[in-house]
Amino acid sequence: MRIIITGGAGFIGSNLVRLMAIDGHEILNVDKLTYAGNLNSLLDVATMPSYRFLQLDIANAEATFNAIQSFRPQAIMHLAAESHVDRSIDGPAAFVETNIVGTLNLLQASLDFWRKSSQSEKEGFRFLHVSTDEVYGSLGATGLFTENSPYDPHSPYSATKASSDHLVRSWFHTYGLPTMITNCSNNYGPYQFPEKLIPVVILKAIRGEPIPVYGKGENVRDWLYVIDHCEALKTVLLGGKPGATYNIGGNNEVKNIDLVRMICSILDEIQPRNDGSSYREQISFVVDRPGHDLRYAIDASSIRRELGWSPKQDSKSGFRDTVLWYLKNEGWWQQILSGTYQLARQGLN
Repeated sequence: MRIIITGGAGFIGSNLVRLMAIDGHEILNVDKLTYAGNLNSLLDVATMPSYRFLQLDIANAEATFNAIQSFRPQAIMHLAAESHVDRSIDGPAAFVETNIVGTLNLLQASLDFWRKSSQSEKEGFRFLHVSTDEVYGSLGATGLFTENSPYDPHSPYSATKASSDHLVRSWFHTYGLPTMITNCSNNYGPYQFPEKLIPVVILKAIRGEPIPVYGKGENVRDWLYVIDHCEALKTVLLGGKPGATYNIGGNNEVKNIDLVRMICSILDEIQPRNDGSSYREQISFVVDRPGHDLRYAIDASSIRRELGWSPKQDSKSGFRDTVLWYLKNEGWWQQILSGTYQLARQGLN
């Protein structure tokens, strides 16, 4: 297939580009290359004849329209988004511009292209919008988010993703554009920009710095290994039903403090501290994030039942593989930390 992947230089996007390119699809990677876009994450894909890169801001309607008309995709996998909650607290306007306006531009350009396509091309075309479980808000100690859970976003980030979900769904119901939506739990794994929890813990630990834990570390997240997520996205693209929503989870709920301690224990085993003590001694509890949701948990039974997908990584193997990846790929993250980003805390304004 000819597939446009937006945000393909980001964390999830680069892993997805790699997976789909290796599978033999022709890929156009469209990415604005913001601070989190990193073409070094795709050095092994860059020379493949089936792969092309286009630096483009989807908030530019004309450029987005031209890219779709030129490449003539059979599918669009839309991952481009501002995604860090802390950054959305400090600067929500960028999230509105990319996550809402950018999605609108993609939908308009896709609809125009789709309407002018042949009947067989129309029937095969898919627009897959990749979203988050944060649109559902916060859970208590029990319960799971399902595809029918009401939307209740609590941060500027989740509010803009909820808005984009509603836009995508409305383009299916109003115009017939064959769209699908996925809402995933927290991703982790190779090539994640080091502002998110797991890479922050790993890098702070090995640099001998305090490891920040928000509040008391009681917040619970369902952790999804990024390769498992990409396999799920491929499964939805090839077998999902237009108009449908699929929740994608890792079946892997962990309290933040327990996750941090687990990563410290893995590091204690693989790369012990010189003084023989545990990395746990570097844990430092800090002021909580404003509006911090207590718990997210995904019910992924629908995608398992309808499409046969389930995560392959268990509660320990994925975290261990991730720690090993960051230890073995110091050149990748050192290049990031040599710039303006220095693992600084955000989102307190």
